Amino acid sequence: MLESGIRIHSLQREAERADRVSRAGGAAAARAGGGEERAQLPHPVDRPRPDLILHEKQKKMSLVTEEIRAKATEVYNGDEIRQAKSKELLKEIQLPNGLLPLHDIVECGINRETGFVWLKQKKSITHKFDKIGKLVTYAPEVTAVVENRKIKKLTGVKTKELVLWVSLCNIYTDEPPTGKVTFKSPTGLYRSFPTAVFEVEEPAAKEETTVAAAAAPAEAVVVKDA
Repeated sequence: MLESGIRIHSLQREAERADRVSRAGGAAAARAGGGEERAQLPHPVDRPRPDLILHEKQKKMSLVTEEIRAKATEVYNGDEIRQAKSKELLKEIQLPNGLLPLHDIVECGINRETGFVWLKQKKSITHKFDKIGKLVTYAPEVTAVVENRKIKKLTGVKTKELVLWVSLCNIYTDEPPTGKVTFKSPTGLYRSFPTAVFEVEEPAAKEETTVAAAAAPAEAVVVKDA
């Protein structure tokens, strides 16, 4: 009886050991082969392209609707004339002409009645104002409402403060002039710098070329209200 009981107990232990080995082998095979329950990664072709996602987001987030474009009094296409017009507009409202150093401009629009202005460039850029060591980024679309000595409701422009990028909403100079231009964020933070920091020299020869380009009807489209 005792011998029979020992043999039965031994067989049970062997069966348990075999079961554990079988389970361990199955788990190892699952890890090696990916396992039936492992989630399958999407094929690269099926994954959404980041550049297309960004493009669609930019389209959806654009503040320049077809209605706004239709009501604009002036719309300009082409980088050279847009550069000339942006500097001209900044001088009109008595602000430094180098505040908007954008590149590869595809469209510039102005509504003289409301003061709404927009600038579109091919891609965002980061510009360093060397005289003060400040980095400023300009998004593919920059919009604002302008009036004498002020840029209000600014979008698409950020400046770097320490390790953070801070959005700017207002840029203005004092009346009477103090020789300073002030940049304000939506949170109420502001910094002032000498206006001379943002002035760009315009050689006479270059001015004549840009003025001639601005006068060319093929480069500018003027949109008038019906």
